[in-house]
Amino acid sequence: QHYLLQSNLRMAAYKPEKGMSLEEPPNHRIRITLTSRNLKSLEKVCTDLIHGAKAKELDVVGPVRLPNKNLKITTRKTPCGEGSKTWDRFEMKIHKRVIDLKSPSETVKQITSISIEPGVEVEVTIADN
Repeated sequence: QHYLLQSNLRMAAYKPEKGMSLEEPPNHRIRITLTSRNLKSLEKVCTDLIHGAKAKELDVVGPVRLPNKNLKITTRKTPCGEGSKTWDRFEMKIHKRVIDLKSPSETVKQITSISIEPGVEVEVTIADN
């Protein structure tokens, strides 16, 4: 009987009872999407976010480099349409990065509170497990 009492105490140390609450907040899958026209500022924000997440010992996947969007516009140089037919070609590249995290939502607020470079758009989506 003494042996049964010890095993019940040992099991109680591992299993939380119905009335007890777990101390860890639930982890969420968080996807941070960064877009920018300037590649250097985008990479700087990415490295700052990843260093902040690794400092808090979170699971980090990324940055995943998505394909660039090349927006091209070709226009005539002359406004009136007369003269030689010369054309201007303008191009804008949009760079995109995706970072996946697994962490409580409170720590994500702390990580994303870093100074973000101008011209970098940050989109945070949270998915429950």
